[in-house]
Amino acid sequence: MCDVLGRTSCPLGAYQPLAGQEHCIPCSPGFYSNLTGSPVCQSCPLGFFNNASGSTTCSSCSPGFYASRQNASSCSPCAQGTYCNSSSCAQCHVCPAGTEALQTAARDCTPCRPGMHKDPVQLLCQICSSGFYQIRWGQASCDVCPENHYCPSPDVSPIQCPADAFCPEGSTAPGYCMETFFRKVGETCELAPVTIALLVIGGGVALLFIVLLVLRRRREVDGELSLSRAPLLRKERPAGRFYGLPCDAEPVYAGW
Repeated sequence: MCDVLGRTSCPLGAYQPLAGQEHCIPCSPGFYSNLTGSPVCQSCPLGFFNNASGSTTCSSCSPGFYASRQNASSCSPCAQGTYCNSSSCAQCHVCPAGTEALQTAARDCTPCRPGMHKDPVQLLCQICSSGFYQIRWGQASCDVCPENHYCPSPDVSPIQCPADAFCPEGSTAPGYCMETFFRKVGETCELAPVTIALLVIGGGVALLFIVLLVLRRRREVDGELSLSRAPLLRKERPAGRFYGLPCDAEPVYAGW
C-alpha cells in the first residue's frame, strides 16, 4: 500500500524517507516509530533508550542509571557519589550534605558515619581533621575540640583535660610540663623547687671549679717564673776592684 506521495506504507518501527522507495528502513537503535507509513523515526527522549533496530518504543532507564542525551542506545550507571532514585533519569544527582554513595548505580545515599563529614559539593564523606570530632551520623561538618578537652579520635566525644595538663582548643592529646623539673601554674609551666635547688648547686659547683682553675693556673705561672730566675740567682760575680785594687785590700794613706 502506498500513500498519496507514492511512499510504501511502512509498518511500525520502520520508515521511508523518500517517495518511490520499494522497501522500508527499520529504525536504528536509539530511535523508534510508533506510526505506520512514517517518513522518519523519532529519537528516544532523555532518560530513555532502546538497543534494537525497528523499535516501536523506548524504555526508561532504571533507578541508578541515566541517559543524558537523546537517541541513547543504553543507560549509564550513576557514578560513585551520585544517585538516581527514580526511573527515566536524565542525569544523576550528587548526594546531599552528610550523605554519600559508595557504589556505582546507587539508588539512594547513606549517611556519613561518626567521625566523618561531607559538605554539599563533595562526593564522598571525609574523615574529620585532627583536633576535630563528630559523634553523630550524617553531618555536613565537624566540630572543633573545645578548650580544656582533647579529642584522640574524631568519632568519640571530647575528653576532659587532666588537672595537671594543658588542653587548648583543637587538642588531640593533653600536654604536660616536664615531670620533676617543671610544674603547671595557671596556664604556664614554672620551675619546680627541686629544679631551682639543682640550678643553685650546679652554679656553685661551677663557680668553685672556676676559682680552683684560676688558682692552679697562678701556681703554675709562679713556678715557671721561679725556674727562670734560678740561674740568675746562682751566678757568681768576680771580686770587685777599684782603681786596680781588690775591693777587700787595706786602704793606704797617701798623705800630702
